[in-house]
Amino acid sequence: MSPAAITTATLPVPGATLHYRLQGNGPLLLIAQSGEGDADRTVDLVPHLADEYTVLTYDRRGLSRSRSEEAGLTTSLAEHAEDVHHLLAAVTDEPALMLGCSLGAVIGLHLAARHPEQVSTLIAHEPVAPRLLPAAARAHHEAELAGLQEVYRTGGLAAAFPEMARVLGIDLSRQDVEPDLTPQPLDERRLANFDYFIRHDFSAIVHDTLDPAELTRTTTRIVPAVGAATPSTVFDHQCATALAELLGTGIRTFPGGHNGNTTHPKAYAAALRAALGKSPRQAEAA
Repeated sequence: MSPAAITTATLPVPGATLHYRLQGNGPLLLIAQSGEGDADRTVDLVPHLADEYTVLTYDRRGLSRSRSEEAGLTTSLAEHAEDVHHLLAAVTDEPALMLGCSLGAVIGLHLAARHPEQVSTLIAHEPVAPRLLPAAARAHHEAELAGLQEVYRTGGLAAAFPEMARVLGIDLSRQDVEPDLTPQPLDERRLANFDYFIRHDFSAIVHDTLDPAELTRTTTRIVPAVGAATPSTVFDHQCATALAELLGTGIRTFPGGHNGNTTHPKAYAAALRAALGKSPRQAEAA
């Protein structure tokens, strides 16, 4: 597979400057990453998509090269969605396809509610959205996230990692990855991104303003998705299930677990293509 050309650029948005990356040809596909993932976190996935899609990834505000004008602020998920609104408006005048993973899926849900004309289909993989859950479950998981922040503040990432994995249903004892895949190192940039993610984005999740009722009125096609290895009893799987029940749709199962897009990029790309449906280029070739 010959690599498609990569373009990187920056975009000023209210209160910040965003770094983004474009690769491939075809309909625009935005990937909003999970956790500490930035524009480069999907480098193993994108080559399996770039022959049919122009793939757009970006550094979420507060991560890597996308910095707020005023450091140390918590950006709400609605504000993150407005950043994506400005980003999409800058790169295309057509409705985009979108894959949102975990936190990125919640940003996608806000975008579908506020700017449905910009997103034709959203694949919402295990959205971390307590507001989709019944009141008791919502309160439990919001407290769980606040507790994780305290674990991180007192014990650092080494203490927080196992608890984060437990909450998201990630089995740290299993190194389940595709053959020949080299995991990305936990370098200084990723460590800094994890710090922002836990300190600020966890707070954004706890204090989110998503109105589930708005999702029933959007014109965006929303496809809830879960990882095959994610237990049905954990928070993120419950949110995807609740989203499917709210919308009256089925749930797509993708390879891997909560982070299947990074652990099983080739198989995940194939499942994503199937979930998105045929692109115009694919339809023409059929």
